[in-house]
Amino acid sequence: MADPMRIRAQASGDKATVRVLMSHEMETGQRKDASGKLVPAWFITEVSAQHNGKPVMTAQWGPAVSKNPFLQFVVKGAKAGDKISVTWVDNKGDKRTDEATVS
Repeated sequence: MADPMRIRAQASGDKATVRVLMSHEMETGQRKDASGKLVPAWFITEVSAQHNGKPVMTAQWGPAVSKNPFLQFVVKGAKAGDKISVTWVDNKGDKRTDEATVS
């Protein structure tokens, strides 16, 4: 399992800006290792976010996304104390979910 995501959610008026830094190697499957063999593809395929348990965002990703990707989005109707959770799934079936409280 990968390291925890770093999630920050800050409220401003009736919306919150959510910033997420994910820890993932994101291999494209096109790079070669020191011995010349292809490094197998390993990348995040889906990212989703929930605000107090309700889905607010889903993204489909592919191998072109950089290592340790950063994602930022805005949630309307969020206020201080609300919960934001972010989940990713990769092409090997690994999954990670982390949660933050809106400040």
